[in-house]
Amino acid sequence: MSVDVRAAGAVLWRPAASGTEVAVVHRPRYDDWSLPKGKADPGETLPATAVREIAEETGFRAVLGRYVAQTAYEVPARGNGKLLKKTVDYFSGEAVSGEFRPNEEVDELRWLGPVEAERLLTRPADVGVLREFCALPADLTTVLLVRHAKAGKRDDWTGDDDLRPLSQAGQRQAEALRELLPLFGPDRVFSAPRLRCVQTVGGVADDLATEVRHEPALSEEGYWPDPARGIARLLAIATAGGTPLISSQGGVIPDLVSALAVREALDLPASRGGVVPSKKGSLWVLSFRTSGTTPATLVSADYYPSPLPLPVPSRS
Repeated sequence: MSVDVRAAGAVLWRPAASGTEVAVVHRPRYDDWSLPKGKADPGETLPATAVREIAEETGFRAVLGRYVAQTAYEVPARGNGKLLKKTVDYFSGEAVSGEFRPNEEVDELRWLGPVEAERLLTRPADVGVLREFCALPADLTTVLLVRHAKAGKRDDWTGDDDLRPLSQAGQRQAEALRELLPLFGPDRVFSAPRLRCVQTVGGVADDLATEVRHEPALSEEGYWPDPARGIARLLAIATAGGTPLISSQGGVIPDLVSALAVREALDLPASRGGVVPSKKGSLWVLSFRTSGTTPATLVSADYYPSPLPLPVPSRS
């Protein structure tokens, strides 16, 4: 059965003295306790849906992290009684600001520890999502690894390849990334020193009022003479904390992600036949455990093949 209704939400969490608290909401229309979620608007990415719905239902602004889970079930269509397939994609979402006020959709919100939240949730599917969220720490470090957007064919460019700019299609991808990437809260921007790589994330850097820092070790020419150096550089960026955004090339990203996954024996279901995908304009959301000066450890990797609606990440 094809998907008829798309929706998205999050396990909304915040740090607490006792550990991590998650938000559980009561919906008077259904008289149930659930995780915040809602239907996607036309032309909206699923991460954007999740952030918007969290704000509308809970009053909190969320910064997304790793992809958590998808649930699927049937709902009756309005008017004819037919059954439609509905899927809901859930992310980890940290509440960074805001305040709950009762509204038409949600009349009560409770911040609870995971055990208490599980007991309160009405539907077993929500319990499964919460357990999947609790399988890893909430406060992971996110690294956003983007392949540069489309820049035409190399053979059609007669100038210095370092200066090959984005095509019109690539500019559209870059604008879409400018909308998508802030949902994950980037605070620093790095790029291989290629014009097309810098242009891909330049809009995000402008919005953050920061500069794009060049990373030669993460360019094709800099990476392949010494891959270990490139891997170490990315791990150093991750270990420094925050949410770094890195723009690189198709000749680097598959090997880099694969090497990081092999180090931690992490499966990459997004790969096909052992090939790690890296389409132009695509995004890897890499989640790391970080602790002081100890090198970061990759624990989750989600692949978004396109910044355009509706990108559904492949879980790892």
